[in-house]
Amino acid sequence: MPSPMLFVTIVNYLLIAYVIFVQRRNTAATWAWIVAMAFLPIFGFILYLMGGQDIRKQRVFLQKYNDDSLMHRVYREMGLGADEGDTTHDNRITLFYDGKTKFDALLEDIAKAREYIYIQYYIFRGDEIGRRLVRKLAERAMDGLDVRLLVDGTGCYFTAKDTFKPLTNARGKLGLFLPPFLMRLNYRNHRKLAVIDGEIAYLGGSNIGKEYLGMSERFGFWRDSHMRLTGGAVNPLILRFIMDWNFSVKNKSDKLDVHPRLFKAPAVSDTVGGSSIQILSSGPDTTDPHVLHGFCTMIMNAKKSIYIQTPYFVPDDALFTCLRIAALRGVDVRIMYPGKPDHPFVYWASSSYMGELMCAGVRGYEYTEGFIHCKTVMVDSEICAIGTANMDVRSFKINFETHAFIADVWATIELEKSFLTDMKDCRELTLEAYNKRRRMIKVKESISRLFSPLL
Repeated sequence: MPSPMLFVTIVNYLLIAYVIFVQRRNTAATWAWIVAMAFLPIFGFILYLMGGQDIRKQRVFLQKYNDDSLMHRVYREMGLGADEGDTTHDNRITLFYDGKTKFDALLEDIAKAREYIYIQYYIFRGDEIGRRLVRKLAERAMDGLDVRLLVDGTGCYFTAKDTFKPLTNARGKLGLFLPPFLMRLNYRNHRKLAVIDGEIAYLGGSNIGKEYLGMSERFGFWRDSHMRLTGGAVNPLILRFIMDWNFSVKNKSDKLDVHPRLFKAPAVSDTVGGSSIQILSSGPDTTDPHVLHGFCTMIMNAKKSIYIQTPYFVPDDALFTCLRIAALRGVDVRIMYPGKPDHPFVYWASSSYMGELMCAGVRGYEYTEGFIHCKTVMVDSEICAIGTANMDVRSFKINFETHAFIADVWATIELEKSFLTDMKDCRELTLEAYNKRRRMIKVKESISRLFSPLL
C-alpha cells in the first residue's frame, strides 16, 4: 500500500499536468504555477483554482464577447457616434489630481442630472464616503431618474450589503459583476467610470472609499489622477457601461438596449477644436490586449520623453522591451511607483524590473508622500493616457480595463507638470544603491520576479 506522501506526490504531478494543458496559452504563468505547486503540494493547486484558472475559453466570456459584438454592430448601424478605437476631436477635459476634488465634482454633476446616471466601480466601500454617494444616488432615483450602479463582486467582497439598500429601496438598480465564488481572485472588473445624461463621463484611477480621499490611516495622502470629459468620447463609455451592465444582471427587464436616447454626445467624430480622444478597453472578453497595444504604440513612437505613473509596475515582455529600447534610443524615460506598497510581492517584483531598466538609462522614482495610485502615461508633451489599467500583467491580460488615449498638448503638459511636482516627494533610485542592495533583498526580488505573472 503506497504511503500517504507518495499518494500526495502522484496526485500533485497529475494536477501539474492538468495545469500544463489548461494554461498552455501563457507559458510564463504556467511555469510560475508549476513552481508554486511544486513547493506547495496540493495547496498550490487550490490557489490555482482560486486565482489562476484560465476560464477565458469558457462559455461565460465567449457569450459576453458575442453579446458585446452584437451591441457594437447595432450601435454602428444606428450611427450613434464613435465606437471604441475610433478617435473623436470635440472633447473637453477637466483633470483631477486627488480623490476629493473628483468626488465633489461627481456629486455636483449627479445633483444636476436630468435623465440618467450610470456608475461603475471596482471598489465601493461601505464607509461614510460610499454611503454618502449611495444616498445621493437614491435621492435622484426618487426624483424619477434612471440610476444604475455596477460594482465588482470581488472588489466589494467585504462591503456590507446594506450599504446599497437606500438605492434599491428608491427603485435604483444595483448590478454585481461576477459575484465571488470562494473569493474569486481573477477576472475583476477594474473599471471606474460614470456617465450622466449622455453628456458627461468620468474615467480614471480613484474608486469610492475614504482612502481614495486621503483619509486612510495606513497610507495617508492618496495621489490619484481622474478626469471628467464631455464630447464624442462619452459615447463609447456609455456603450461600455451597457455591455458590462447587461452581462451582470440576469433579469431581462433590467437590461439596457442600445437606444439613441442614451447617446446624446456629439456624434460627428471629425469635429475639431477640442481634445482628440480614443477609448480602448480590454479584458478576458476581448480578442486582443488593446490597452497594452496602446501603451506600446505610445512608447515606440516617443522621440523625447516618456513619463509613467503607476501603483504597480510588473510589465510583460512586450512593454518591458519597448521601454528598454526607448531609453537606449536616448528618450528620457521616467517611471514612478509607490515607495509605500500595499502589496510587498509586487513592490519587490517592480524593483527587479526597474533595476534592469536603469541599466538601459531609465530613471525610477519611489513616491514617499503617501500612496500613488495614478495610471497615467505622458509622451513628448503631446499625447497622454488616463484610465484604469496598471502597468502590470494582471491589467493587460486578466482584468477588465478601460483607458483614454488623448492627443492634447495642454492636457499632456498639465500631467507632466504634476509628474515633476510629484518628483519632489519621491526618492530617486540609483544604480549605485541598487547594486549595493542586501542579499535578502535580492532573494525577495528573485522570488517575486519568478511569480510576477501571477501577481
